[in-house]
Amino acid sequence: MRIVLVGPPGAGKGTQATRLAETLHIPHISTGDLFRANISRQTELGKLAKSYMDAGNLVPDEVTIGMAKDRMEQPDAEGGFLLDGFPRNVSQAEALDRLLDTERMTLDAVLDLEAPEEEVVKRIAGRRVCRHDSAHVFHVTYTPPAREGVCDVCGGELYQRDDDSEETVRKRLEVYHTKTEPIIDYYKAQGLVVTISAMGAVDDVTSRALEALKRGE
Repeated sequence: MRIVLVGPPGAGKGTQATRLAETLHIPHISTGDLFRANISRQTELGKLAKSYMDAGNLVPDEVTIGMAKDRMEQPDAEGGFLLDGFPRNVSQAEALDRLLDTERMTLDAVLDLEAPEEEVVKRIAGRRVCRHDSAHVFHVTYTPPAREGVCDVCGGELYQRDDDSEETVRKRLEVYHTKTEPIIDYYKAQGLVVTISAMGAVDDVTSRALEALKRGE
């Protein structure tokens, strides 16, 4: 299957993308991974992207699209792929359509993870990370530490990252609503959108997504 995964920050896209890709035996292609891989390998696109990033500028769509094209042409993507974080806007969605048309491929579904805005804010703003080891993550409501402000694993101090503050989360949501959400209507016009609730246990959301994708086949 060829799938695009969309949803607001905090909807659990990263977690669901990994689980769905493993279950469906297709590669999980995320924008972040594409950038890191190209910059690490010092590809021409990676060097170009880094030059924009170092200057504090947004990376142009054509660079991101070029990276996505290269990745989708890899042998492990012949049977399909799951795109996470791309396309981010209607312009990128249109470019993806042109690219797929050139390669004589089509998308099978656009999976839209829905979560109430206040729940998204609660999920992200409640995260606390260990200063000693960032892999140790807690939540003030869902997975609180035994002692407030202290990591259960190593005893390190727990803190809220700057990009997890409520103000920052709401700004990220505003960008999502303005830039990314319009691609849902774009793909609805093509009959590709499958919407599910991102609420509940991770396993339940995965099962819900797989069932919805199956119905949409």
